[in-house]
Amino acid sequence: MNSTLSPDPREIREIGRAALDLVATYYESLATCGVLEPTTSAKLRPLLDGPLPVTGEPFDTLLDTVRDVIARFSRHSAHPRFFGYVASPGVPVAALGSMIASALNTNVTGWRSAPAATEIEWLVIRWLKQMLGLTHAGSGLLVSGGSMANFAGIAAARSAALPNVLRDGLHGAPQLRLYASGQAHFSIRKAAAMLGLGAANLREVKTTAGLRMDVSDLARLVREDRAAGHLPFCVVASAGTAGSGAMDPLAEIADFAREHALWLHVDAAYGGFAALAPSARDYFARIGDADSIALDPHKWLYLPVGCGCVLYKDPATARAAFTSNAEYIRVIGLENDEAFAFWDYGPELSRPFRAFDLWLLLKSAGTAALSEAIEENIACARYCASLIEVSEDLELLAPVDLSIVCFRYRPADYTGDLDALNEKVLLALQHDGSSYVSNARVHGKFALRACVLNYRTTRRDMVILLEDVRRVAPKAQKIF
Repeated sequence: MNSTLSPDPREIREIGRAALDLVATYYESLATCGVLEPTTSAKLRPLLDGPLPVTGEPFDTLLDTVRDVIARFSRHSAHPRFFGYVASPGVPVAALGSMIASALNTNVTGWRSAPAATEIEWLVIRWLKQMLGLTHAGSGLLVSGGSMANFAGIAAARSAALPNVLRDGLHGAPQLRLYASGQAHFSIRKAAAMLGLGAANLREVKTTAGLRMDVSDLARLVREDRAAGHLPFCVVASAGTAGSGAMDPLAEIADFAREHALWLHVDAAYGGFAALAPSARDYFARIGDADSIALDPHKWLYLPVGCGCVLYKDPATARAAFTSNAEYIRVIGLENDEAFAFWDYGPELSRPFRAFDLWLLLKSAGTAALSEAIEENIACARYCASLIEVSEDLELLAPVDLSIVCFRYRPADYTGDLDALNEKVLLALQHDGSSYVSNARVHGKFALRACVLNYRTTRRDMVILLEDVRRVAPKAQKIF
């Protein structure tokens, strides 16, 4: 046996201890390191580049590269002041879980291939439903992320509208119309394009001053499309938009969808797990009316990237959208649950053991700790908004429904282009490394966008963020 591919248990324990020490040291460093150390491709590439390896290197040498190059020049989403995107900080138990899942290397195609993993995935799906307060008999599966969950939900909606679409395609069918607000995630438009609906058939619904879907405008668009001979089939509501975190009025949209025979898909990839927080729970009172829901445990359940979820109110609708057969996947000699196949309910055949990290997290931490952490994230965001509202040089651009704060730097004596100024402030802040934000556009204005999704973040971090904005702003006007 080749020892480089199959080291003995002693060596596995030795390299494992070294890797675990690196992980622990990395987490420890987050209290003092910056969010990002700026570099360029020209500087970074020589540190990693090299010929195709013919012989291996010692593991300690590789860990040196991980520590001194890969970790050093990564943007640290686990940092308490990484506010750039709706991104998870990860949790230590999941880092270890990923190692175990990789060792098991289970391909979760169905019960036959992965009995224990399938049972665990069914279990965590049931737990996710309970977190949202869902009581129906629906089910779902874990996917790679929110974009794929949105794709799967809209695919199921398409098949419900056109039962023979998998066989006949869209040729000769009525023009299908899909509805979402202008604040919806871009993956909705992408799904429309990939599913053959055409991005142009995604109708953009206007939003209110609070950036929430205007249901009266939705009604106008549906009336227009039906009068023109088109087929309205699905409305997508956002339970926390990606840009500002706005919560669309789920109850009102659900009533409209039911009245007009539209499939309701709720994109809750960002905001769904805010249902665990007492201050946000009322937003989700009617989410159970949705026909499909997109979730991202790798956002507000703090898991590593690669764990999304789609829930279906009626799993048969998903089977109609995805079921397929081939001799090499035909299940022989099994019935009932043991004959279950995930490929009948989503786009993937090969699937990693995504449920393992989620199971470990929920079993080890419990929902009480997660609820407390999510509530604190929301409180930090609202605290930041309150500081901005009483300041003389900052302006809040959108209400804070959940944990995203959109604001801009606006000094009292400034008469120039505020969009251009804030673009410079954004770049200066990102290069500075103390705090990191991204950008959004709110009512036509360029916004600094701070997303709070880290259990390490405190109110003091929100104060530091605003101090950092003020500190880098004068330099930004000169450098960029």
